[in-house]
Amino acid sequence: MTATTRHDRRMYAVMNDRRAAAAYATVPRRRLIVGAHIALTVTGVGAWIGTVFGSGYGLLVLVAAVLIPWMLLTGLLNGSTRGLLELRGRMLDERQLVERDRVRALAHRITLWLLVATAFGVGAYGVLADAPLRAAVAPVLVGVLAAHWMMPLWVAGLRVQDDLGDDEE
Repeated sequence: MTATTRHDRRMYAVMNDRRAAAAYATVPRRRLIVGAHIALTVTGVGAWIGTVFGSGYGLLVLVAAVLIPWMLLTGLLNGSTRGLLELRGRMLDERQLVERDRVRALAHRITLWLLVATAFGVGAYGVLADAPLRAAVAPVLVGVLAAHWMMPLWVAGLRVQDDLGDDEE
């Protein structure tokens, strides 16, 4: 076994801290957290795209407003998965390594279909609107990149099993 570092041990402790476990203890709660995280991600990324590729900085306030709740929900999702995607492989057991591979594979397939749908959507827009697509390429790529980045966390949050209670063990 590979030696663990102080960073590994600290991250393991953070990811396995059960103080907030009541917030994500059940499947409906985790689904709500994933849905809210997706909504905040779409809002934040959309506002950022509007700020960077749009005409002004008014949407930057919206980016700042969603950042703190987004980070809190990210922490809850990481806690609910016990750091499945954040911990180094040497800190995970065999079952967790297999689950991480499954989550990444499923997230990859979902992102693939999202890319296919996006390519068709952008192509259809270009044909139907008879508009040049140069202006839309960068914002669309940023949106798809954000989805690609977050998809494993969302999938892991939806796939995690409920912890066994004391009476179920």
